[in-house]
Amino acid sequence: MKIDLTDTTASKINKALVQGRRALGTPAVGMVLTMVIVTDEENAYDSIKAAEEASHEHPSRTLVVIKRHSRTSRDRTRSHLDAEVRVGADAGTGETVVLRMYGEVSDHADSVVLPLLLPDAPVVVWWPVDAPDNPSKDPLGALAQRRITDLYAVEDPLAVLATRVDTYAPGDTDLAWTRLTPWRSLLAAALDQARMKVTSAAVEAEAENPAAELLARWLGTRLQVPVERIVTAGPVVTAVRLGTEKGEIVIDRPEGPLATLHLPGQPPRTMALKVRPTSELIAEELRRLDADDMYAIALRGEGPKENAHHV
Repeated sequence: MKIDLTDTTASKINKALVQGRRALGTPAVGMVLTMVIVTDEENAYDSIKAAEEASHEHPSRTLVVIKRHSRTSRDRTRSHLDAEVRVGADAGTGETVVLRMYGEVSDHADSVVLPLLLPDAPVVVWWPVDAPDNPSKDPLGALAQRRITDLYAVEDPLAVLATRVDTYAPGDTDLAWTRLTPWRSLLAAALDQARMKVTSAAVEAEAENPAAELLARWLGTRLQVPVERIVTAGPVVTAVRLGTEKGEIVIDRPEGPLATLHLPGQPPRTMALKVRPTSELIAEELRRLDADDMYAIALRGEGPKENAHHV
């Protein structure tokens, strides 16, 4: 069910949500959190689709904040709010409210969102694009226990990464880090099996890849070894090499969903290592809402690191 509201208020939106639930006979008690998506019109569809797919694992109320630029000078001075309320099959397993804000109301999005938050439930804010420099100090970010950004959505990810180091607060995380979970799991399993002291490391990826930079920082900090950044054609992270006294431990994934694991003295093995869709990344981030200490370690990684070079 979809309910369109023009020039509306938070109170009317809440009434529409109740109306929609009653019409479908679906209570709100099954929802476990509020997801706030701050995006533009261009990226709204994909963001909503990802959130709705993630809601099958984490039923939630999704509030989509879109700040619109009015076309006429008259509309620019007129502050108003339009909303689209979706419940039932049109909203995954929860509820979705698309909030289009015009004029001055767009400068006070937190005041609109606050009355729409589920009571006594965690709040997660996700910026698919155009994240603030300091997410925890943003008015919407200040409402949340977790704040999700994406370094893949910026023009200069390494410069923004440097800003993230300075502004990090517990609860911040980034999808560039979430994309590394399968790599980190495979590396941990390989090291447990090999039981060899690592003396050097290298991460291979396309230039300016933020996930590769985070992975290099994490390895350098955790292993206390120099980490070389090798620039390849990509895409994304394509290989990790760990030097030991008995030879290299290598996880190689040049393309496709499969990687090859090489351990010294053992035949190579093929393992699954796919590039996951955004919905899976969001679902992973919603599984735990406390501070991501490993992300903080990787972000501020101070382990030995060598300069990147091309191959």
